[in-house]
Parts: sequence; structure tokens; C-alpha cells
Amino acid sequence: MTIENELRSLARKYSEKLSEKIDSRMQEMKDDDKSHFLIYRVLGITTGEGKLIDLYQNKGRFLYKYAGSLLEEATKICFKNKFPDSGAVKIPNTIGQRPRTFEIDCLVNNDAIEIKWRDATTDGDHISKEHTRIKVISAAGYKPIRVMFYYPNRDQAKKIQETLETLYKGIGGEYYWGSDAWDYVLSRTGFDLKSLLKQIAEENSQKDE
Repeated sequence: MTIENELRSLARKYSEKLSEKIDSRMQEMKDDDKSHFLIYRVLGITTGEGKLIDLYQNKGRFLYKYAGSLLEEATKICFKNKFPDSGAVKIPNTIGQRPRTFEIDCLVNNDAIEIKWRDATTDGDHISKEHTRIKVISAAGYKPIRVMFYYPNRDQAKKIQETLETLYKGIGGEYYWGSDAWDYVLSRTGFDLKSLLKQIAEENSQKDE
């Protein structure tokens, strides 16, 4: 199977999963307790608006989850096609007790690649957890590399990413985001993942017309 068809198959799988989850949740929501709409109305939100807000909040949660999973798995497919021995690996936490292990998304020789579609966390603890993770990876003899395709929009989340970039580079690792992340995948694997995904998106758009 060509990588193009492999990615098409992956996209169909996640699209079907997303549709099933949304349909199931929409059915569940029909029987939801809507007494909290009172507070919505106190805040000037109509019942109709409240229903739409709850609806799209639920849809959004599933969409973000599957969008991230799709892009992360698509990236792994690119590396797997170029480096057949690459893949996810768990290593023991040699610094602390929790968690017991850390997972490397994609290990290519000594490069421990962490793949993120985006990271919009504003949790300050995220920095210390990630710092521990990359120290454990480095101590195991691997180079921590972070590949994040979409940078967060909010200032607090951006500051956390700036700190993480400093931590990665300070320990001898690498940090790529935005266009640099797409370019990194292309340079390492030879596959233009962004163009391949654009092609699938355009094919889907034509089906909808």
C-alpha cells in the first residue's frame, strides 16, 4: 500500500470514529438534565444559545481528540515508511516514582521524537512533568526532540511552550513547531505530510459538493 492510500485509510478510520462518537453523544444529550440553563439565562444566554453551546462544546472535545490522534499517527506512518524499525517505546522513570514509565512516541535510532498536533495547556505543572520526562530520556542515551505542528494562540500557553523549548535545547535536544515541524518531517522522512493531508482534505471537500 502506498503512503497516500495508507493515510487515506487512516483518515477514513478516524472520520468514522469521530462521526460515531458525535452521533452517540448527541443521542445521549437529548435526555440530559438541562436545569443548568437557568444560570445560562441569568447570564443573558438564551435557551437556544445554551443548547448550541453545549452541543458544540461536546463536538469540539471529540474533534480535538481525534484531530490530534490522526495527525500524530500520520506522522508515525511517515517515519515508519522511512525507518521500518521506528516506533513507540516505553522507558522506566529513573528520576521519580510517578509515572513509572515514560513513552517515546517515535524512536528513530537515538532520536526520541515527541509528536504533538498542538499543546495549548496552561497548567504550570506541565513544565515540571515535561522537564522530568526529557531528563529521563536524555539519561537513557536518547536525544529528546519535540515536533508540534500548531502553536497555541493564548499568551499563557505560549509562555509554557517557550519554556519547554528552552528546556529541550538546554539538554541538547531539539524543538520544532509550525512550519519547522512540517519541514522536519519532510527532511527526515522524505514525505511532504502537509501536502498529502491537504490532498485528502480537498478530496473530502469535493465529495461534499
